[in-house]
Amino acid sequence: MKNRILSSFVIALIAVPVGAQAPAPAAPKAAAPAAATAAKAWTAPKTPWGDPDLQGIYTSDDYIQTPLQRPEALGTRLFATEEEIAAAQARIANNARADSQEFANPEGNVGTGPPSHWIERARRPARQTSLIVEPENGRLPARLPEATARGVAAAAEKQGAGTARPADSWEGYTTYIRCITRGIGGSVLPVIYGNGTEIVQSPGYVMLLQEMVHEARVIPLGNSPHVGSSIKSYMGDSRGHFEGNTLVIETTNFLHDKTAFGGNGAPNANTPGISDVAKITERLTRIDKDTIQYQMRVEDPKTYTAPFTISFPIRQEPGYKNFEYACHEGNNGMMNQLSAARAEEKRAAEAAKK
Repeated sequence: MKNRILSSFVIALIAVPVGAQAPAPAAPKAAAPAAATAAKAWTAPKTPWGDPDLQGIYTSDDYIQTPLQRPEALGTRLFATEEEIAAAQARIANNARADSQEFANPEGNVGTGPPSHWIERARRPARQTSLIVEPENGRLPARLPEATARGVAAAAEKQGAGTARPADSWEGYTTYIRCITRGIGGSVLPVIYGNGTEIVQSPGYVMLLQEMVHEARVIPLGNSPHVGSSIKSYMGDSRGHFEGNTLVIETTNFLHDKTAFGGNGAPNANTPGISDVAKITERLTRIDKDTIQYQMRVEDPKTYTAPFTISFPIRQEPGYKNFEYACHEGNNGMMNQLSAARAEEKRAAEAAKK
């Protein structure tokens, strides 16, 4: 983690040339995932009490520019080609050279944004063409019309960063702008910074600490039931167990329409809020000493017409640590907008007296 700026997903579409008149070329050779071979010969460690040992600090930085949904032109091709991997490697090398520059180019244009080295970078090429691996086309299932309507209504009630609309109250802002939560999806999916996940284990419990919005999820292991249906929270109620070397976490009891899957966790027309019947199942499997394959399956029959699954690797990197998410301490945008709204109200009241 380097420095903090408000984030959004960085979507990188992979260009695929199409010849209008020429015969269809042979399908490009996809690069096999590197971890697949290593996993066969590797023995997963155990904790002193016998559970698979997943502990460490992991990051998904390598998948920052991998889109959630696969570009439609790529069809069902999940893995990048060898040529695409080579091009990505060249971009990583170019970024590293740019990030090593100590001073701005005196001939360059002066902007208001931070230097390039302030944001996180991939350290190695991502091998997937999308984070979604199911359905086979790598696309989100269709949304139900009523779910889209819920998202529109939620977005109308809450404000995001940079809005010019006067704010009546701090409650008029999303949970992300208020530094409360991004939901499970927003906390886990790779974004422009803050992609750390720290895993700590003890007998009977696993804790997942997400760097983004400092979400600490303490998850009981075993067969204990979920809390009653009347108890709900932004991050839901999680219960875990091991299936072989895989940690399986099932989460239910979400606050209806308070958070959304993906993005910054704020419901809108494109990412409706998680419904009251949603279930998210995560699977974490350590496939080598530095890598966990992370998977999330989303089942929300009140929002999507079918379930979908995302999957990507998270890795331990030398020197990587979760940084403090000092969000509210620097949350001047919300304070300025609220104070400006009060000033406008005062000016309007004074004008009405004249």
